[in-house]
Amino acid sequence: MKNLAIIPARSGSKGLKDKNIKLLNGKPLLMYSIEAAKKTDLFDEIMVSTDSEEYAEIAKKCGANVPFLRSNELSNDTSSSWDVVKEVIGLYKDLGVEFETVALLQPTSPLRTSNDIIEGYKVYEEKSANFVIAVCEMDHSPLWASVLPDDNSMKDFIKPEVVAMPRQSIPTHYRINGALYIIKVDYLRESDSIYAEKSYATIMGKENSIDIDSQIDFTIAEVLISERVRNI
Repeated sequence: MKNLAIIPARSGSKGLKDKNIKLLNGKPLLMYSIEAAKKTDLFDEIMVSTDSEEYAEIAKKCGANVPFLRSNELSNDTSSSWDVVKEVIGLYKDLGVEFETVALLQPTSPLRTSNDIIEGYKVYEEKSANFVIAVCEMDHSPLWASVLPDDNSMKDFIKPEVVAMPRQSIPTHYRINGALYIIKVDYLRESDSIYAEKSYATIMGKENSIDIDSQIDFTIAEVLISERVRNI
């Protein structure tokens, strides 16, 4: 089999209780990622990795597969997403199923569209990539940011060459938005650092890049999705 989509949705969120199944405009949050993945027609398997039987039942009703639950060792908030991906790949292998690529789709990125995923796979194919990461343009250049000393002095806060730079000349900076990661399975197994050889960015619009971590993020997502629905 070729492409696997993994939607990681553990229970026990501390910042926003049960955020992965919290209803966003009438749908469980994780459903948006499931629907976007299904609409691409790219995936042989779309699965939700969760430690919760309740979450698993909701994921199945939303159209995903949950062939096994996440291990207890990887069900805390310090677990790496890539350790979760490796666990899923290993468990599928135990079932006799292997994949060429994995797309990690965080459920906290509900505005990510099927086209965003398709564009990511285009980069993967065109670049013969090992790893593709979604990024978006930053709202503010990090050149205009710094750390503050204990006395909050602004002396040398901004480098003089930046202050003198016309705004139009400031280079565009991008950030990883957490919405899409595509990785070659063999590369994940063999590499010590995934941000290395043949890793490329796929650029997403800022309007699709919100990452829900708090109630404010959730409220903003509700507004944006309601606006999107009205414009269909």
